[in-house]
Amino acid sequence: MGIEIERKFLVRHDGWRNLAEGLLYRQGYLTLSPGCTVRVRIAGEQGYLTIKGATAGISRAEYEYGIPLADATELLELCQPPLIEKTRYRIPAAAGLVWEVDEFGGENQGLIVAEIELTDAEQQIELPDWIGSEVSNDSRYFNANLAKQPFSRW
Repeated sequence: MGIEIERKFLVRHDGWRNLAEGLLYRQGYLTLSPGCTVRVRIAGEQGYLTIKGATAGISRAEYEYGIPLADATELLELCQPPLIEKTRYRIPAAAGLVWEVDEFGGENQGLIVAEIELTDAEQQIELPDWIGSEVSNDSRYFNANLAKQPFSRW
């Protein structure tokens, strides 16, 4: 089983901005329930289908599969609006980890969140100075919830 262990933070300032090139993401949800989400994503020119289980702490089951771009484009039409639009910046961190900074657009315009995937829930990480408050346990910041209740409506 694939397991995602992830911590999520708000971003305090633009100190990260020149550290990576951004890639445009569009994604939507075919299923949105507390126990399971099914996501369709286009990242650049690649399509993905992802199934995620219920969150327990900062961990959850995750299965992700590459799919043809044409299929992903058609599947996005089946997703409940609004779609999530964001630019993702991948910034190398210590110990081979990677910060993923998501700058949201569309109905989530103004929200910038950084997340880091860990190999263990107790893994220690060094926080860059541009990292702000941790929101790992605040479900409003889950992408699936941003699709249901966008940042602009808070």
